[in-house]
Amino acid sequence: MEQRIYSVAEINGDIKKLIDGAPELGAVLIRGELSNYKIYPSGHHYFTLKDSESSLRCVMFKGSAVKLRFRPENGMKVIAAGRISVFPRDGAYQLYCGDLTADGVGDLHVAFEQLKGKLWKEGLFDESHKKPLPPYPRRIGIITSSAGAAVHDMIRILRRRYPIAKVILLPVRVQGVEAPPEIVGAIKYANRYQVADVLITGRGGGSLEDLWAFNDERVARAIYDSELPVISAVGHEPDVTISDFVADRRASTPSNAAEIAVPDMAELLRWMHNASGRMSQGVRNTLSREQKRLSVLEQKRVMADPTAFLQDRRLQLDLVYQRLLAAEKGKVDAQARRFASLAASLDAISPLKVLGRGYAMAQTAQGEVLRSSAQVSAGEKIRVVLGEGSLDCTVNDKE
Repeated sequence: MEQRIYSVAEINGDIKKLIDGAPELGAVLIRGELSNYKIYPSGHHYFTLKDSESSLRCVMFKGSAVKLRFRPENGMKVIAAGRISVFPRDGAYQLYCGDLTADGVGDLHVAFEQLKGKLWKEGLFDESHKKPLPPYPRRIGIITSSAGAAVHDMIRILRRRYPIAKVILLPVRVQGVEAPPEIVGAIKYANRYQVADVLITGRGGGSLEDLWAFNDERVARAIYDSELPVISAVGHEPDVTISDFVADRRASTPSNAAEIAVPDMAELLRWMHNASGRMSQGVRNTLSREQKRLSVLEQKRVMADPTAFLQDRRLQLDLVYQRLLAAEKGKVDAQARRFASLAASLDAISPLKVLGRGYAMAQTAQGEVLRSSAQVSAGEKIRVVLGEGSLDCTVNDKE
């Protein structure tokens, strides 16, 4: 019997039929570590699953990849679900993956941590960006489901605590794939038309999957971009969502959000009553103090005899005048004595006085005092100053 010769395509096709026909390979779960993870422009994901002893090529087509709740990364431990088959062109078998789940923790938890880290690095959680809540809001916007118990609790508390505020409900779905875009739309609408002074967004408790709309990146960015302050009120005290980190304030429950958003009217009225009492007491104390001051003023002499004050001031003015005159006279006398002394000293050394005793002073034509015959020449004009008058002379000779 002649042995059959196969082409490469035929043998690969037969092997594919054999593997595809094995029911145990049609739906398998495989635990491994992601490696060489690549996303192609087509939207298909290609990667390798490996452990300490072996590796397996895998592909996840775009239709399955868009359903992933987290972003797969190299080195991540996962459980892959899919079927084993052969790609005839390469003659290689691989896993056609339909779903990936993080090993050890749920994929929602991984997605939560990934988005939290990403937004934290971008600064969306910074305290410097958080806006203060208005102390006395006139309008409170609530973005939540109109059918849930949470909205009724918030409205009840708002009416009890601060009935003068207007409550505006912006109903949205808070669960499911439609919830994030509706929440984002409500936040943008409230900002565009300034429908409220403060916004509360959230829902009642539930599982992590139930609360997932408030872990959506689109919702987080809408809260961050909101010009109106936002209070996040999702679930119960232990529940924490991405919205809680981005919001301007986090409330442990929807009811707590209503308490944070508005002051207590009864407490405000008590404070105003106490303030009114303190103001009245302050006015009474001021009146009493001024009454006592008026009584003291009434007993003063100036009040009984207004002219007495002027008389006393006249006497003081006369006394000051006499002191000023005495001081001025003393100053003038002292200056006169000083002048006489200086005049006597000047007279004692005056050259005119010497001239008066018969001496004369010779000067050149330029007015320079002659102290030596060498200063002039024969025939030169000189001036001789006497005690009385002066002479213009000519030098005939000098010795």
